[in-house]
Amino acid sequence: MEKFIFMGRYSIESLKEMSIERTEKAINLINELGGKVENIYALLGNYDLIIIAQIPDTEKAMKASLGLAILTGISFSTCPAISVKDFDKIVGEPT
Repeated sequence: MEKFIFMGRYSIESLKEMSIERTEKAINLINELGGKVENIYALLGNYDLIIIAQIPDTEKAMKASLGLAILTGISFSTCPAISVKDFDKIVGEPT
């Protein structure tokens, strides 16, 4: 499983539809793609929402990102993430 970060920005319309049920549907969408939501946070700043999830692969992460946008009306930027420990190993290896 790979880790992905979904960074969302609310639209006025998406704010009107906020609910526990919509959040549950978003989590279920990721689960249906074989993923697992680790955490969801509300933010202040450039992004309003962040979802941290484990997803099997990039193709399924793309499907999740698009599916979440359709389901919620929230615009998502999605990127893969690795731990700093793993990053340090990659950087430390000779090319």
